[in-house]
Amino acid sequence: MAVIKTTGQATARRLLAGALAGLLTASVALGVAELAAALISASSAPVIAVGETAINLTPIPVKEFAITHFGSHDKEALLTGIVVMLIGFAAVIGVAAVRRIAYGLAGLAVFAVIGVSAAIHLPTATAVDVIPTLAGVAVGAVAMIMLTRAVWEAYPPAALSPAALSPAALSPAALSPAAPGLGAGTPDRRRFLITGAGAAAVAAIAGGTGDKLLGRFSIASSRAQVRLPAPAIRAAAVPGGTELRIPGLTPFFTSNASFYRVDTDLVLPQVSPDNWTLKIDGMVDRELEFSFAELLKMPLTEADITLVCVSNQVGGSYNGNARWLGVPLAGLLRKAGVKAGTDQVLSTSTDGMTISTPVTAIMDGPSMHGPSALLAVGMNGQPLPIAHGFPARMIVPGLYGYVSATKWVTKLTLTTFAKQKAYWTQRGYSAQAPIKTESRIDVPRPLSQVKAGRIAVAGVAWAPATGIAAVEVNVDNGPWQRATLAAADGLDTWRQWMWAWDAKPGLHTLAVRATDSKGVTQTSARANPVPNGASGWDSTVVTVT
Repeated sequence: MAVIKTTGQATARRLLAGALAGLLTASVALGVAELAAALISASSAPVIAVGETAINLTPIPVKEFAITHFGSHDKEALLTGIVVMLIGFAAVIGVAAVRRIAYGLAGLAVFAVIGVSAAIHLPTATAVDVIPTLAGVAVGAVAMIMLTRAVWEAYPPAALSPAALSPAALSPAALSPAAPGLGAGTPDRRRFLITGAGAAAVAAIAGGTGDKLLGRFSIASSRAQVRLPAPAIRAAAVPGGTELRIPGLTPFFTSNASFYRVDTDLVLPQVSPDNWTLKIDGMVDRELEFSFAELLKMPLTEADITLVCVSNQVGGSYNGNARWLGVPLAGLLRKAGVKAGTDQVLSTSTDGMTISTPVTAIMDGPSMHGPSALLAVGMNGQPLPIAHGFPARMIVPGLYGYVSATKWVTKLTLTTFAKQKAYWTQRGYSAQAPIKTESRIDVPRPLSQVKAGRIAVAGVAWAPATGIAAVEVNVDNGPWQRATLAAADGLDTWRQWMWAWDAKPGLHTLAVRATDSKGVTQTSARANPVPNGASGWDSTVVTVT
């Protein structure tokens, strides 16, 4: 029984050593791959490439679930999931390798196939994007062979075979702590520790160097040097009374740091303003192309515009209001000469994302000051943040972002909806998607406790390009009560609202609805974001004491 127990312990130790060898192998492979990616492109790193491909292949309901439940941390959640799966896979191939090295190498080959396949399916992929994965797997294979041999010598297979029950195996010397496979501190085990430490060092040095070198792709310093010219057409002064200044109420202007971000990029595109160009082609009289410097020399326009993401749930926060600076898109399209029959602008981002926008929304978009669609270069008085499209992006009032707000835009192709479909249209979303009239309760917060008496119920309502005309609130499905609206800053921005509630003790449900300037009141019918935006009344439950 003692021999069987000792043999079982050796088996467990050997398998654990194999799992550790697998993890070290994966670390080496990923470290070397990141170093190679730092010399090529950040998105070619295997984990990033797999993540980007996973985003593109993920079914829409899963994407919406991730956005809803993880919010701005959805990408971190995806990467965490990939790393966890990778750890498990690495441990399994390490255990397989100590049984037979061919099994471990086959596991590495699977890793290579997944990484290479993901790299070549990136929208902007080139042949060199497979190099990081191949380099990582090649060095990882060497590390696996060395680590597996060290495991074999530290925990010999013979210790697990029937020979372990032979008379020689039962001798005091064989069962001593110094015996290979049973004790610690032998030269064989020191070799395993030394080999493992060496692999860890290679992984750390390669990964750390790669991480530092990746900084060379950053264009933060280039952005910091950009000086935006004064606008030729300034935004009208914000009227007094636009900001109600109620604690907990969403500010009228959203800061750059607080502005929502929803896109498919795990690594933010780093586009140097010195290399950026915008091309206008397709169904035009003349193709145009101009640089960032040329763009800044054009007459710029300021406009206050509220953006809304199609993934915004009822009462959600995937919306924001900012003062944008840019060149009117309508003027650029007129310079190119839009041919008859054209009904779509298919915009392309540097990351390969395509977005479809109706030509009429750009050329004839309703606004208090005329068409407001912009090729934006500034946001709240600063150059666009990298996360929000620097050097330039599209802004078209009144449309959900997936059909209007292309970040890092590099090309505008005039075409038709019948000829070409954009990224999200191919995945079941509507080709045209005006923002629905919506409203939200900011205060009191859901499930909060408030004292009886006069209480401010407040929030924001939006119908960009149309404008908000009225907001109403009801309590416990009672009659609708007209709220007080803050002053309007044009038709393209949201409006704050407030209603004074004489709250009585008890559990109460508050609901809100808005009516736009065309007399359309938001519907109570609940709809999911797919295919063209959520709908329904926002509500909140509070306890009055």
